[in-house]
Amino acid sequence: MSNTLVVYYSLFQNTKNLALEIAKQTSGTLRELIPDKNYSFDYNTAAKEVRNQISRGFFPKLVSGNEPIDAYRTIFIGTPNWFKTLAPPVRSFLTQHDFAGKTVIPFCTHGGGGFCQIENDIARECPKSKILPGIALNGAIAPEEVENWLKAIGYK
Repeated sequence: MSNTLVVYYSLFQNTKNLALEIAKQTSGTLRELIPDKNYSFDYNTAAKEVRNQISRGFFPKLVSGNEPIDAYRTIFIGTPNWFKTLAPPVRSFLTQHDFAGKTVIPFCTHGGGGFCQIENDIARECPKSKILPGIALNGAIAPEEVENWLKAIGYK
């Protein structure tokens, strides 16, 4: 088993595609976070649901993806940029695990906003871990861009 975990939440497959590329290039174990209640597949309705959850500080229960992380030393954590922060299922994952002594590497997909507060939010939830610079992509996933980023952060 690899000591690298690539965990992600994705509603519209963008973050999933980035997670798949990271897992491929790192030989990491892929883990999808699945909340107990799915968001609407209509963008506008999903946006209202998410905005409400974020404003209330709601952390959904995870029905998949929340298994122990003890066996992993490096954890890539992926999320869409939702209203300048993490998707609520990712925050659930972060609050339910101890990342002390682990290397945490954020990644996100976005519609033009970049990371916004995502890196800071992850660092706040993982205070005893080493946080490496992440990657934020808008649009198609370019394997060479992921490879260059992994080299730049010293992973490859």
